[in-house]
Amino acid sequence: MGRHFCRRAVLVLCSALVLGNFARAETYPSRPVKIIVPFPAGGSNDIIARILAQKIQERTGQTFVIENRAGAGGNIGADAVATSAADGYTLLLTAPPPLTTNLALYKKLPYDPKAFTPIALVATVQMVLMVHPSLPAKNVGELVALAKAKPGTINFGSSGNGTTNHLAAELLKSMTGIDIVHVPYKGAAPAMNDLVAGHIPMMFDNMPAVLPQVEGKHVNAIAVAGLERSPSLPNVPTIAESGVPGFNAISWFGLVAPPKTPAPVVTKLVGELNEILKMPDVKTRFAELGAEPGTLTDAAFGQFLAEDTAKWTSLIMKTGATIN
Repeated sequence: MGRHFCRRAVLVLCSALVLGNFARAETYPSRPVKIIVPFPAGGSNDIIARILAQKIQERTGQTFVIENRAGAGGNIGADAVATSAADGYTLLLTAPPPLTTNLALYKKLPYDPKAFTPIALVATVQMVLMVHPSLPAKNVGELVALAKAKPGTINFGSSGNGTTNHLAAELLKSMTGIDIVHVPYKGAAPAMNDLVAGHIPMMFDNMPAVLPQVEGKHVNAIAVAGLERSPSLPNVPTIAESGVPGFNAISWFGLVAPPKTPAPVVTKLVGELNEILKMPDVKTRFAELGAEPGTLTDAAFGQFLAEDTAKWTSLIMKTGATIN
């Protein structure tokens, strides 16, 4: 009798805990949610995150706060989310590095990039190859010729070691045989500031941050990095059509949660994002930034992350790029 009572008591307690967790997930979000952006304010990642946060806040009635935690190629912000409670109240909205490239670049990471709970691919964006107006190169062919004539003398900026705009330049180096020198920054915004000021002559960056500088004629866009031209810069050719066949490098922004985040929380976030990314004003705003709404959620986004990891790992191994 005593054993049966104990078993029933344990079952009741476990059921109560499960139902309690489910109930809390069902009411999610019931308090402010923090979205960590692992790069500085002002960059593409930050712009996309703030658009998303505003919309989801309007829909849920809860505050969604953006917190920028830059450094170590996105690892600091990613680690902060990885070690947070798996309750949906701390999320990571990031570009590829912390989830796909840093695993190959760093000898050791404080978190497991494969352990995050995938929520959604929020947006994909073209990268643009820009040069300062003082650099005598109006197209990719002239840039390659100049770099070959003066090996090791042309610097290129990036938002940090192992970021997609760094690897895009490494891909260009690999496919053209040029020798250009990497100058990493702690984020895309400070790198862009130095490009505009003429302290560095060239860099790749994502379309959202590039357009204002191109429109203001602070930099010259000489090519886009995807396989197709961008509607945002229709007169700018692709690198592939500029003499480097097969060149393809795009960036993206995705939302993930800490490992083992409950399924009902993921379902709630996926549902909200599916609606938000269909909104005409969001599509228009993304288009103005040169971004396209993502279409992958949950498991499909997880598969996308695995494939992207394999792609960039292959390039990193080929180029020998590492971060100690």
